[in-house]
Amino acid sequence: MKKILLCLLVVVVLLPIVNAETLDLSPNARSAILIEASTGEILYQQNIHEKLAPASMTKMMSMLLIIENIKNENLKWDEKIKVSANAAGMGGSQIFLETGEVMTVEDLFKGIAIGSANDATVALAERVAGNEQAFVQMMNERVRELGLKNTHFKNSHGLDAANHYSSAYDMAMIAKELVKYQKALEYSSIYETHLQGNRRDRFWLVNTNKLVRFYKGVDGLKTGFTQEAGYCLTATANKNNMRLIAVVMGAPTGQIRNHEISGMLDYGYNLYNRSIILNKDDVVGKIEIEKGRIEKVDVIPIDEVSVLYKKGTSKRTWEYKLTITNNKAPIKNGDVVGYIDIIEKGKVVRKIDATVKQDVGKANILQLYIRYFGDIIRGNINFR
Repeated sequence: MKKILLCLLVVVVLLPIVNAETLDLSPNARSAILIEASTGEILYQQNIHEKLAPASMTKMMSMLLIIENIKNENLKWDEKIKVSANAAGMGGSQIFLETGEVMTVEDLFKGIAIGSANDATVALAERVAGNEQAFVQMMNERVRELGLKNTHFKNSHGLDAANHYSSAYDMAMIAKELVKYQKALEYSSIYETHLQGNRRDRFWLVNTNKLVRFYKGVDGLKTGFTQEAGYCLTATANKNNMRLIAVVMGAPTGQIRNHEISGMLDYGYNLYNRSIILNKDDVVGKIEIEKGRIEKVDVIPIDEVSVLYKKGTSKRTWEYKLTITNNKAPIKNGDVVGYIDIIEKGKVVRKIDATVKQDVGKANILQLYIRYFGDIIRGNINFR
């Protein structure tokens, strides 16, 4: 295992973070949380691990799996889906799909992100996994991969069901994954649009999340309501070089839900700033690639590294240490080759994966032979 230690001096604002448990920003909700998306740092919390019905916020996990399948080329935005009788028969919020109707993945996804359509969700779930039950199994597997302890899904859409629950914290973590995909935000930020499909008449969609129109910077993410869940909302906003995610569960009315979410976002943007200490293309070290076409390659963070700080002035000195765990070809940009520890005063405060700056294929036999012969000539190999 190879370690590279580098120091980085960063001048940022630093005042003690306000104790998130002493605030009362969501007095009418059963649970609530406010986080900064890049660091995951909690700025406000109330009963964040309580298991509650998540209603249509469930669809954030469905949206995440759909987009991940598109990323992995198992699905395409322009692919046409034929709607099953099962999907068309879904109740609750819907875009009134008919059995046998054909609609693109993109339009179905719009139906989910904007109109919270249960029928569109099931139609895409069936396409991804074969049937909704198998898709729900995928949802719960993804929950485990994310390390979430208080979530279990029984359906893909969020209608009340026994043993279907989540928590404000878990919803925020799912949203944290989802906002990494610009396409999700592109659609969830649309206030109103129409769907055509193969219908004679357009179907007009109006976003169930009114904050995308009435709160500056909000570009998603998902509302929810059932009798059991009450009024729920996971909202995300991007302002002042900082993305916040706020979750409210179990509010008594939609107006109160929106008001408390807005207050949480106001609190976050009024008190905090974010500073980037490593960009995604910043070289943090160079490693030798075993049996690679290229012998040495630059190492970069897999994501930008930032710190959250309270508004004020102070100095802070950071160090970062690179640990390599994989240097065998082939390696592609995006593959994890190690991790970067962000260190303050000898203590690791952040950890982020590292990757290579360029793809490195595996060397062929001739390249390895020439390299080996060159090492002999240069005296790098001792035969004693």
